[in-house]
Parts: sequence; C-alpha cells; structure tokens
Amino acid sequence: MIDKLEFLLALAREKNFRKAADECGVTQPTLSAGIKQLEDTLGVLLVQRSSRFIGFTAEGERVLDWARRIVGDARAMRQEVQALKSGLIGHLKLAAIPTALGMVSALTTPYRAKHPNVKFTILSRTSIEVLGMLENLEVDAGITYIDNEPLGRARSIPLYTEQYRLLTSKDSPLGQRDRVTWAEVSRIPLCLLTPDMQNRRIIDKLLREAGGAEPEPTLESNSMIVLFSHVRTGQWASVMPEKLAETLGLTERLRAIPIVEPDAVHTIGLVVPDRDPMSPLAVALVAEAKLLSSTLIG
Repeated sequence: MIDKLEFLLALAREKNFRKAADECGVTQPTLSAGIKQLEDTLGVLLVQRSSRFIGFTAEGERVLDWARRIVGDARAMRQEVQALKSGLIGHLKLAAIPTALGMVSALTTPYRAKHPNVKFTILSRTSIEVLGMLENLEVDAGITYIDNEPLGRARSIPLYTEQYRLLTSKDSPLGQRDRVTWAEVSRIPLCLLTPDMQNRRIIDKLLREAGGAEPEPTLESNSMIVLFSHVRTGQWASVMPEKLAETLGLTERLRAIPIVEPDAVHTIGLVVPDRDPMSPLAVALVAEAKLLSSTLIG
C-alpha cells in the first residue's frame, strides 16, 4: 500500500505519468498499474485520465491528503527505527528562500557536528514553493517568512528578524547617509528579486506606499548573487536584508544603509510538517533551530 501511495504523491508533484515513474524508479506501466490497484482497493476513481494526466478527482484529492499523512508517518517510523539501531542517519532536505540562504550554515554546521552521518541537500525556492514542497514531502523542512503569508499545515520556529538596507556605492547620491527613507529609495533605480519572491512583494509594498507609484526596477533576478554582483560594480543599488548583506560581505566601495520610515521588520523561521511524532531528522533540526533562535532573537 505504501508504495502505491508514493506513486500517487509522485504523480501529484510531477503532473505527468512518465516523470512520476522516473522519480519513483519504475516503469510507467508499473506506476499506472499501482495507482489502478489503489483505485480498485478503495473503490473510487482517483485520477482523471486520457492519453495524459488531467488531474485528480475530488476523491483523489482527499486520498492525497491521507497519502501525505501516511507516507510521512511511515518515513518517520523508518527513520526512528534506524536511529534506535545506528544513531541518527539519513538525508536531510531543506528548501529556503533566497534571502535566507546565507544563514543556513548556522543550522547545518552544528547539526552535522552532532550527527555526522546525516547528509544535506539545500534548495533555493520561493516562499510558496517552500510550503508546497513541505506539504508534498519533497523536503523535510523549510526556511521562509513566518509572519507575512499563511503557512498552512506547518509548525514554525522563529530564527531571526529581517531588516532592510540600501546597498549602494559610497559615491552615489545617498551613499554618505546614515539612514535613508523608503520614499528616497523609491526614487532611485534599483535591481531587485523577481516578483514571484515574497521578499520582492514586501519591498514593492513598502516602496509603493512610500513613493506613491509602482516600483520599476532596472534589473530583476531570482538570484541574490546576481543582484549583489551588480551592486559591487558601484553602478547599481539594491535593497537587501541586513543579515544577507553581512554574509555576502561589503567592499570598501559599498555601504549598507538602514532604511526607515517605516522601520520594516519581518520574521524568518524554520517550518516543519505539523506531524506527531516528527521524524528524528526533523526533531534534531528543530532543536538546532531553537538554539539558534535563542542567540539571534534572545
């Protein structure tokens, strides 16, 4: 039964029978037959089919909810049994918003020191993708905003507060200021994250309310490294979280200037599935998150 539920979850992620089969390491006929057997067992049609995947029936959507719960519990059980036998071992997968990537090592480094047999995969994703991957069991945990948009069925642990800085050349018109206002920032050319990023939506709202017009950046990217590399030329400016600017490192030519009026603050946190019991990998990660939170937030 578990393997057939895994097939169903893979199909929900990929929306394609062949890709779902590839993800599960089986042939497409094997995957299709497994889902058909699951339908026969439950006595309902789960998947709308033609020559390709169309979608899930209403019953299929409900079974998906149960599949996520059952498969998640089964994985947690296997991890716990393995941990009792050999200590914590496995593969921890994390998805983080781009602005939080610079601090992930503050979690993974002490984690690995305590549990050296755990491997890590870190993925950069939008806040919406982080929550979607968490719900679909593609990752064990996420790092995202926890106070700005609904989190759904997830538990959160605050890690730090995100405050904003204008990154600009010291030779620019605002480069020698101790602080600048959002209204002033709204009047200069900026390079920003793409609109699908929650950080961009937050900054757009602040700029719009302060400047009275829709922000029109001169460059957009889904990579903070791309933005920072442009700012480092001294010919561009951007708005970045304070901690990220510190992590990337400032040169002699650059300044990170606090942006005020208003003093905007948002909370970044760890999110894990709202499940009891949690998997041992997630339990250990939550413990590290709480230790980190006590040092960053107090």
